[in-house]
Amino acid sequence: MKPFVHIICSILLASSHAAAATRPNIVFIFADDWGWGDLSCHGHPYVKTPNIDRLAGEGTDFHRFTVASGVCSPSRTAVMTGHFPARYNIDGHFAWVPSNAKRNMPDWLSPTVPLLPRFLQQSGYATAHFGKWHLSNNMIPDSPLPSEYGYDAYGAFNCAGEQMPVHEDSRHARAFIEKSHRDGKPFFVNLWLHEPHTPFHTVPKYRWRFRELEERDNIYASVLSHADDRIGEVLDTLDRLKVTDNTLVIFSSDNGPARASRPTELTLSHDTATGAGYGIAAARGITGGRKGYKSALFEGGIGVPFIARWPGKIAAGRVDKTSLMSAVDLLPTFCEVAGVQLPKSYRPDGQSQVVALLGDGSVKREKPLFWKMNSRWPNKNQPYHWVSWAIVDQNWKLMTNSDFSYMELFDIVADPYESNDLKEEQPDLIRRLLSKLTAWKTKLPEKPTGNVFSDERSP
Repeated sequence: MKPFVHIICSILLASSHAAAATRPNIVFIFADDWGWGDLSCHGHPYVKTPNIDRLAGEGTDFHRFTVASGVCSPSRTAVMTGHFPARYNIDGHFAWVPSNAKRNMPDWLSPTVPLLPRFLQQSGYATAHFGKWHLSNNMIPDSPLPSEYGYDAYGAFNCAGEQMPVHEDSRHARAFIEKSHRDGKPFFVNLWLHEPHTPFHTVPKYRWRFRELEERDNIYASVLSHADDRIGEVLDTLDRLKVTDNTLVIFSSDNGPARASRPTELTLSHDTATGAGYGIAAARGITGGRKGYKSALFEGGIGVPFIARWPGKIAAGRVDKTSLMSAVDLLPTFCEVAGVQLPKSYRPDGQSQVVALLGDGSVKREKPLFWKMNSRWPNKNQPYHWVSWAIVDQNWKLMTNSDFSYMELFDIVADPYESNDLKEEQPDLIRRLLSKLTAWKTKLPEKPTGNVFSDERSP
């Protein structure tokens, strides 16, 4: 009987692998504060990113991708839900309870809202999250764990519970990919890198790689190089398992690079989730000429790298400078790639971009994009960080301050550097865009609702 049993098991295992092979795997690499210009393939003068460059050489580099906020938590909310984060009153980063309450924010993203990993998990995907979370905060111990959001496995920081060391993300991701492959299941893996967020956690090996650089540049280049190596480890695992051709890999960032607003001394700082490292003075990120940095709604704050590789499906070595893609598009895009039927009750703010991924850059975006941030007006120290409301409709981008008393208008496809303000030349267009923006604003909730508050808010 034993040989017969082995034969049957082999047939079943081969059958499960064949079934998995018909559904592509998805690896979504989401960096933290990685600027558009912080890639050697985007012309950075000293940062070296050979593994991300490999993705660009074997895939398509999309130059018109934007995230849904200039800061972390709302940007990640958009990826998870396919909705603009303002729908959930998530307009800034999750902090400790008094700060969240002061800013009219919840204390976490509700695990009961529509979620990308849950859609994929329910359709048969093995799902995992490794790296930064920040859909709550480690300072809120009663917040839901990532496992409550549709993940079969996780290792994370900036969440409740034990904090995974930041440099262990790729090790866990590789182990999960190998297990999913053995089990014959298609996999969806979030690899949400800490780099290059502060504190900068340096390792001597990587400091030595850039020993000719001035200290601050050395620190910045070393952490990016370390992250790039870990990405390479994951890519090598896909190659070794011979699943590269059946895996969509995306590299992007949650917002633009952080920069100190004034001259700052280089010091060590301590983060309760990730430990000790160098502070903001070592932030040297660049935006490839785009205006503003992290926390801005100009392109320097929301225009981030987006590189997609899927051999045989996505063109290799191509640059797409016209397709307007957004973080809210990722949920419907990934679900279409995976063959997942979205519930009829679900209404994404984004739209599937599979056609654009596969190379048809002539398709115009149908749905407008909206942004909301709590920004100061005027903002003298950070001249591009005054925008509280923005809309992109077709090729037009309109930005306004908090009370709509000042605005700027750009053709974002022809002018991605936002150098030519066209508001005086387009009064009718301004009125039309303002009407759409105002209509969207009136639909937003006044305050967060549901089970999204820590017990620490209780009197």
